[in-house]
Amino acid sequence: MQLVPPHHTAECMLSVFDQGAHPPCPSSFNLAAHVLGLSELHAEKVALSVVGLSDAQDWTYSKLKAAVLGTGAGFLNAGLKPGDKVLMRLGNTIEFPIAYLGAIAVGLVPIPTSSQLTEPEVANIIQETHPALILRDPTLACPVTNIQSVDPKALQDMWFLPPAKWQLGDPNRLAYIIYTSGTSGVPRAVMHAHRAIWARQMMFKGWYDIGDTDRLMHAGAFNWTYTLGTGLMDPWTVGATALIPADGVTPDRFPEIMKQNEVTIFAAAPGVYRKILKLPEKLILPKLRHGISAGEKMSPELHERWTAKTSTQVFEAFGMSEVSTFISSSPVNPTSPENLGRPQTGRHVAVIDQGVPVTMNTEGTIALHRSDPGLMLGYLNAPEATAARMSGEWFLTGDRGAMDADGQITYLGRVDDMMNAGGYRVSPIEVETALMGHVGITQCAVVDIEVRKDARLIMGFYTGPTPLEPSELDDYAKSRLAGYKCPRGYFHVDALPTGPNGKLLRRALRPIYEALNGQA
Repeated sequence: MQLVPPHHTAECMLSVFDQGAHPPCPSSFNLAAHVLGLSELHAEKVALSVVGLSDAQDWTYSKLKAAVLGTGAGFLNAGLKPGDKVLMRLGNTIEFPIAYLGAIAVGLVPIPTSSQLTEPEVANIIQETHPALILRDPTLACPVTNIQSVDPKALQDMWFLPPAKWQLGDPNRLAYIIYTSGTSGVPRAVMHAHRAIWARQMMFKGWYDIGDTDRLMHAGAFNWTYTLGTGLMDPWTVGATALIPADGVTPDRFPEIMKQNEVTIFAAAPGVYRKILKLPEKLILPKLRHGISAGEKMSPELHERWTAKTSTQVFEAFGMSEVSTFISSSPVNPTSPENLGRPQTGRHVAVIDQGVPVTMNTEGTIALHRSDPGLMLGYLNAPEATAARMSGEWFLTGDRGAMDADGQITYLGRVDDMMNAGGYRVSPIEVETALMGHVGITQCAVVDIEVRKDARLIMGFYTGPTPLEPSELDDYAKSRLAGYKCPRGYFHVDALPTGPNGKLLRRALRPIYEALNGQA
């Protein structure tokens, strides 16, 4: 995907928000070197604390840099060459981000994956990406292959090797691959360049308002890409301290942990905020400046409840795997809780229809200019799918919205039937294809449904000779799909709703759910 200069429109009444150009990425660049660029300045400062245990596990910047470059050296010693792919099947441990940065440091291409993926899902990734190495936690699903593998203990041993050198080069070269659900039902491998981390600087004021004195705690696991970027890479880039709850620490303990560790910024998906707000006591967080949230829209009511209980605000961001976040609210540029936010400084965003920007306050597709340095290189082995996301000079997000004269963007839903499950985008076709293999199902459809305020769950509907036990269907789905993709409920129906041309109407499943839910 070639970068081109943005087009500036003089039509002030059009839904185009041009925040000026972001400074260009250096011509000789490495993503991991950029993330740890302040490691010498902050050598003995704590870069990472794993919190929630009896004693926090602290990593200084000097220790972190040594482990990253030692890991890179270990990969090269194993015979890997720049450009080789490294599949990551690791759990919620510190080995994950160190291996990720270690691979990128020496020019390898890590492929981080969810620990919830099943063996068939991992097999498909291996077949598509042809990794040269698999970082494999033996407790996670992974097919037996002849590909060289490294376990967590071997990764730990690499931390102490003599450091490798940063592999610098063209910022547009491939740095890493992440997977996202495709609208066709086939998960897409999103290719990102080294310059993607350079573009994330636009979030520092446009969303986080983060500096080197901050202590940012992310509620997610090490092996979630939201945590990897927002919870680790970005704090390290500015010289801040990142805090991650130890594996198994539950949200009811987060307020206590935040208070003890003097957290200044808290990052989580909306569902975590909702769980914390169920706690009966007032939340006393004297050092907390604000919270940040992404993955799915928070309701204004949830915003109000958090502010009432903590005397702080939550600032949201909107984005996707193909570009990360690019629209947000922030302490220095707040927006209404009803809206997604404004384009960050340096972004060029529009609301378009049929390839051209619409007028202000008119519904259209939210689009980002193709010159954005954070935009993906494309989908691996899928040039047609990549091209389908482009409309002239605009990258189409697939999300509908409207922009007002102040640049605030209101979210108006998806163009397609993509679902949102706890911050993960999931294709209904992928889930339906997996379920259709069951002998007791003749037809099926899935949709995400708001079962209560700020809580959306995937529900499955099927036809067949007789109703099936939900536990049987649940076991069947979990053997083929990651847990976050599986329906949370199953409903036997006489027929699925269709339009005049016979096309499935997934949105018509919601009233069916409301009618059947009392009988479930």
